[in-house]
Amino acid sequence: MPKYLVRANYVGDGVKGLMAEGGTARMEAARASVESVGGTLEYFYYAFGEVDVYGIGEFPDDATATAWSLTINASDAVMVSIVPLMEPAVVDAAAQKTPDYRAPGS
Repeated sequence: MPKYLVRANYVGDGVKGLMAEGGTARMEAARASVESVGGTLEYFYYAFGEVDVYGIGEFPDDATATAWSLTINASDAVMVSIVPLMEPAVVDAAAQKTPDYRAPGS
């Protein structure tokens, strides 16, 4: 399954919910949500700064990852962004391809 980096920020009532339920309970809720669409949550870390949560997990495909993200964002309690992750072999394969391209102004 494809891997994704998930960045999440608690907003509004989401912050209140995190404070009331605690970090472990919210991690388990995230895990259950990812598993409900056939994915897995491999890593889940809280942070402070620009991003509240970093996670790495798998979703069956991009459409499923997008559906999950849209559902979470629609809650107005957590805002997530998802970054697809690639293994080094994918970059190796990409480096062997030679698309035609003309840079702007050249």
